[in-house]
Amino acid sequence: MRTSYNLVLLRSRFRRSHNFHAYRSLSVVILKPDHHPPAIIPSHSRFLLPGFNAHRHRSFFTRAKPATTNIEFNDHHSQRAVKTALWCNFLVFSLKFGVWLASSSHVMLAEVVHSVADFANQALLAYGLSSSRRAPDAIHPYGYSKERFVWSLISAVGIFCLGSGATVVNGVQNLWIAQPPENMKYAALVICGSFVIEGASLIVAIQAVKKGAAAEGMKLRDYIWRGHDPTSVAVMTEDGAAVTGLVIAGASLVAVNVTGNAIYDPIGSIVVGNLLGMVAIFLIQRNRHALIGRAMDDHDMEKVLQFLKKDPVVDSLYDCKSEVIGPGFFRFKAEIDFNGEMVVQNYLKRTGREEWARQFREAAKQKDDTAMMKIMSNYVSRVLKKSGVELHASG
Repeated sequence: MRTSYNLVLLRSRFRRSHNFHAYRSLSVVILKPDHHPPAIIPSHSRFLLPGFNAHRHRSFFTRAKPATTNIEFNDHHSQRAVKTALWCNFLVFSLKFGVWLASSSHVMLAEVVHSVADFANQALLAYGLSSSRRAPDAIHPYGYSKERFVWSLISAVGIFCLGSGATVVNGVQNLWIAQPPENMKYAALVICGSFVIEGASLIVAIQAVKKGAAAEGMKLRDYIWRGHDPTSVAVMTEDGAAVTGLVIAGASLVAVNVTGNAIYDPIGSIVVGNLLGMVAIFLIQRNRHALIGRAMDDHDMEKVLQFLKKDPVVDSLYDCKSEVIGPGFFRFKAEIDFNGEMVVQNYLKRTGREEWARQFREAAKQKDDTAMMKIMSNYVSRVLKKSGVELHASG
């Protein structure tokens, strides 16, 4: 008896404080097939997801009225990283803007533009993080988790256009008319101060990324490239670019001061612009893959398959597919061959073997087959309807 199921998988990030019915860190929510009204069978978790009707041998959902409200994840570290970056970028922008007015340095102007872009992009990330936590509704039954990918993508495009493009253009335009910057001492002081501020923000962002990687059981490098939360990674890469840009700006001013050649100033601006461009392209590609639809990681998929295979009612699994919906939130589809004998035994344990035996004996006493056919039809129909709860009931 093969049935196609769509499963919604919720990764537990509260392993100590909540008792998830799960294979290690995964909580499985199984959607009942052909159930009216559409509903779900949640494992022992306080997180309830919107209900759907998963049709047999189909790989899509029919839209249904949501049975639940918010799904919340532990976004504390990402929120802290974004808020820290916002305040740091505002302070750094103020310092850089004042020094640019005093020094007229092209590379400092590039850094001012960079700080404006950083502040705007952090604001976009903060908005995306907030909007992604909205509750599911009838139009968006899986919730708004992908909002953070959308706004992170917009933020990356902003870095590319405003941060990288404007900075490179400014540097190229001043290659042939470069003038030595004025008040270089002030510029050096602001660069040092900005380096400290941006460095502190970078440390907070790195800590957030490390904790996100630990929560998903991934290496730091893998999480940066394939982690499910783009916010902390975006903050870390932007802060890293900011710190590197300040080093480049400082080196440019030192070169101008030592050689007396003002061309190093616009060259530094161009280098900073190219750095921002590379960061933007990385973030664009990362969020593009997430929005297109990316499969679960192999280790997560293996956990789900092992969770299902160890259930006695499951004979075999076919055509397993998955997609990341949001951080710690996945969609998994599989065709399941049930063990008919185990399904029947479990059903009889729940409903009462003696009652069904009595009904069959009474039907057998009748002269025609009408009563027997009726009770057999009723029995088979109920067993099939209850087959959707087998994984939950025996798990």
